Amino acid sequence: MKPTNRAWTTLAVGFMLLDAVLLILIGVWLDVPLAIALGGVFALLAGALRWWYRRYRRLLAELNAARMDMKREAESIRDLLKRANFNN
Repeated sequence: MKPTNRAWTTLAVGFMLLDAVLLILIGVWLDVPLAIALGGVFALLAGALRWWYRRYRRLLAELNAARMDMKREAESIRDLLKRANFNN
């Protein structure tokens, strides 16, 4: 299984956090509540993206472990059939 690349996710989260900080700063300096709210939304989205990616990586690891278990089970069945002279 091909390993996933963290660089794109890290880059996306970084840009979203940068946008959040800049929007909040603009909102505070210029007294624009909508910019502050949008900055908060971007910060929440960055957190959600990070959480989703960590969940995705964990699910991929579980899937890979299940594949390895199935492979070992198939090999043990194959060995059992060879020992019983079925030769399939």
